[in-house]
Amino acid sequence: MQRAFAAHLRDPQRHAAPAGLEDRRLKIYRELFYNNVEDFLATAFPVLRRLSDDAAWHARVRDFYARHVSKAPQFHRLAEEFLHFLEHERGPHPDDPAFIAELAHYEWVELALSIAQDDPTPALVDPNGDPLEAPPVVSPLAWAQAYTWPVHRIGPAHRPSTPPEQPTYLVVHRTRQDDVRFMEINAVTARLLQLIDEQPSSTGRALLLQIAGELSHPQPQTIVDAGREMLSTLRERDIVLGTRRAG
Repeated sequence: MQRAFAAHLRDPQRHAAPAGLEDRRLKIYRELFYNNVEDFLATAFPVLRRLSDDAAWHARVRDFYARHVSKAPQFHRLAEEFLHFLEHERGPHPDDPAFIAELAHYEWVELALSIAQDDPTPALVDPNGDPLEAPPVVSPLAWAQAYTWPVHRIGPAHRPSTPPEQPTYLVVHRTRQDDVRFMEINAVTARLLQLIDEQPSSTGRALLLQIAGELSHPQPQTIVDAGREMLSTLRERDIVLGTRRAG
């Protein structure tokens, strides 16, 4: 009875209600359950909601509501489940823009960072260290992302139909005041952040010289000097916390 009831609430067009239940009362449950899910998703993905007309939006949410089997029981993780559905289950659809999965991911990152429990001030970080001469430490609340589409610029006034030639690199981060912000970066800075994660014991200077070698740059010091300024900027924005202490 419970499974039949739940199946009907999720997809009343395909699953008949259990026998003996008054449709007037069932309608209350159908609307209450769906409206809770739809309202949460509209709040979690505000740009995607504004880009979609009512018919397309509700059809998309109902498709998710009817077909997706959620793995996470927490209601606040519903946005992550919706993202997974768009990326792996929904498939191509004429009502979905080509950038839908990347835009949804960008919006989910903002939500996930706003509730993340990571410690932004680990004990083994020297906030006064020089990230060029010692191993820099990136905040666990700073997530570097690469997108095919310029997701941070997409909105009702800008709906690109084709992706640009160059990818978009962003750092989405939470400040010490708990504000979630983004910073657009270039490919060199994106590579630097990747190397900091992969080589946590290397100094900023060593990593920048490695990048200069990868680029076959004729003047490696130019990359180091530019990297010094970028590390300073990242530090000002609470993306780089300082340097790693020995121990």
